[in-house]
Amino acid sequence: MKCARPQLSLSLLLLFFSVCVSHLGVAQNMTTDPSRVQSQYVVIPPRPAAANLPAPSGTLREWNGSFTYNGVNYPYVMVGADPATNQGAVITTWIIPVKIVLSGGQTFDPLSGGTASALARTLLSPIFDSSTTYVQGGVDVGTTQYIDAFQRANFWSIVQNHPNSHLLLGGPTARPSVLPELTLHVPAQEGILGSPFGHQVAEVDLNYLDSQLSSYMTNSHIISPTGLPIFEIYNTYLTNGGICCIGGYHSAQGAQTYAEFSYIGYAGDFGEDVSGLSHEVGDWADDPLYPGANVTPCGGLSVGGPSGSLYPYLVHGFTYHLQDLAFLRYFGGPPDGSVNDWWTFQNYPFTQVCQNGD
Repeated sequence: MKCARPQLSLSLLLLFFSVCVSHLGVAQNMTTDPSRVQSQYVVIPPRPAAANLPAPSGTLREWNGSFTYNGVNYPYVMVGADPATNQGAVITTWIIPVKIVLSGGQTFDPLSGGTASALARTLLSPIFDSSTTYVQGGVDVGTTQYIDAFQRANFWSIVQNHPNSHLLLGGPTARPSVLPELTLHVPAQEGILGSPFGHQVAEVDLNYLDSQLSSYMTNSHIISPTGLPIFEIYNTYLTNGGICCIGGYHSAQGAQTYAEFSYIGYAGDFGEDVSGLSHEVGDWADDPLYPGANVTPCGGLSVGGPSGSLYPYLVHGFTYHLQDLAFLRYFGGPPDGSVNDWWTFQNYPFTQVCQNGD
């Protein structure tokens, strides 16, 4: 199912690469018209680095490739090492929990709940945990992280003979580093209390939040372009021009790529647990430094967009819901490059290139 796209403000110039999730439910909002509720992920075009500050050192590890479709060559840039080199890449990753405090005092904190908090669940999820073995259509593509398994399956014709080809997210330990929490006291005009899917959540303006994340990165002495900062909000959706609900986005500030996602703690709601994170990190991995620059016959190379389906994975006693991700074949890449010649990681039944749009 593909939701209608909202009318966007010209100031944002948002590129909507995916509007998804088949289980939208009945929209019920406490404060606004239910007709404005649309489940979506977005990409914000990159912006220059902060002025009057020294540029941070280092660059994100990337590799270049291309494919030809209908006689047209389509180059792309992806994160990590070229699968043909049989090399691995570990991308330093930081998680920044963001506590949202609305003007009415309602608080949405990814740290609340201790060992069962949104942050704790995120760190143990298949996005960062490497204990899951991914067998796709009878083929073992690796015991690894979810995005790495997807990317190995994406280029399976190459990496099946290259066991060292990996794209992993981590830090000094096996999992990302957690940086100090960012607490935002959201002005009344920038955030409201709502229930777009029947459960109480915060709804915060995208422009407002992104400006706060930008300031955090600018003032950080730890974050650098060699790694990926991921900002996590809890039971909070973003809005644009009064339209809810954005479950995550990614962008770049100068050479610094970053991502944001909503961890939704309500079963069955859009953005459930780390589904938004799997979408955003998947998109970032296949179109990193300049969101939307990897042009394909379908438009942008948004691997999380086409199927919109979620799949459960039981890890450490908790069932996570991860986004299906589209292989390069879906965008016009080689039909025999992916595992089992599939169109997506979860074998969504596509039959042609760009079948479901971007």
